[in-house]
Amino acid sequence: MSDSTSTRELLQALHDELSARAEAMRTGAAAPSGGISFGKRVGEGTSIAIERFTDVAIHGQLIQQLALVDAALVRLDEGSYGICTGCAKPIPDERLEVVPWAATCVACA
Repeated sequence: MSDSTSTRELLQALHDELSARAEAMRTGAAAPSGGISFGKRVGEGTSIAIERFTDVAIHGQLIQQLALVDAALVRLDEGSYGICTGCAKPIPDERLEVVPWAATCVACA
């Protein structure tokens, strides 16, 4: 990924997609779904609660990945994108193609 313009476009597109997905999950979480009741048997209330726990976990992962993408954009602005934050050696292009937000080489990951 030596072309910084295409790298920026890719990272910005990832940022926009992750932001939109996280926002959609936040908006969906605000929608009322009725009362949740828990009993001794697995029922609809339990299923809704499990779904909400899953959504919270997915939302957390989206936010974490968004932070990694944002950090990659900062490194791109600073001129340190593609340099391992662990050993200061160049991150191979193959790794950056697979994980464009990578901050470390495979050895330091």
